[in-house]
Amino acid sequence: MTTYEIIEFIGMFMDVAGTLLIAYAALAVHHRFRHEHKVDDAVFSEMNREEKLAIAGVALILLGFIVVVGARLAS
Repeated sequence: MTTYEIIEFIGMFMDVAGTLLIAYAALAVHHRFRHEHKVDDAVFSEMNREEKLAIAGVALILLGFIVVVGARLAS
C-alpha cells in the first residue's frame, strides 16, 4: 500500500465514522424524545418511519465502506 492509499483510507474511514456519529446522535434524540415526551399517533408513526430510514442509511454507509475497502485491498 502506498502512502497516498493509506492517507486516502484514513480519510475515508474518518468520513464514515463522522457520518455514523451524526446518525447515532439523531437516532438517540428520536429515541429519547419518544420515551420522554407525549406525542400523538401521527408524530409517533413518523418518528418510527424516520428511525427505520436512518437505520437503513447507516447500514448502507457501512456496506459502502466495506465494498470500497474490499475493492481497494483486492487491487
